[in-house]
Amino acid sequence: MKIKTLILLSLIVTYGCKCNKTSTEMVNKKVETTLIAQGNLYGSGSEGIDKQNLVITNENDWTQLLNQMDSVNKVSSGFSESKIDFSKYAVITIFESVKGSGGHKINIAVSTTSETKIVKVMLTAPSGVASSVMTQPYYLAKIAKSNLPIVFENMN
Repeated sequence: MKIKTLILLSLIVTYGCKCNKTSTEMVNKKVETTLIAQGNLYGSGSEGIDKQNLVITNENDWTQLLNQMDSVNKVSSGFSESKIDFSKYAVITIFESVKGSGGHKINIAVSTTSETKIVKVMLTAPSGVASSVMTQPYYLAKIAKSNLPIVFENMN
């Protein structure tokens, strides 16, 4: 009788506990992104783009950003794509502050939980001697649209 009771209790605990479900929902899963462009603006800040992280979800904001980025040097001609289907995708944009030297680079890693999409932003500084030119690192990537909020985390 005690054995049957122990077996029954262990089955109830194993299958009735919602702890396992909650913990698996919170696990980060990698999210696919498509790199549009990664590089530096060379206008010494003349483009008027502040250090910022943006999520662009419509054509008007995208066109405005492209025009602003192209205001000093036409950088968008080197993008992997400039026509975005905003019914399916959003664009993640990361701009760092203007730097006094070259060699700075932005990388990202995107993951998701059941509650949010997380964009981890990593800035790499030059090691050793770097060119003495004013640069502003940027990173643009396309991501599948969803209803989850996007949160940026600076990893530096």
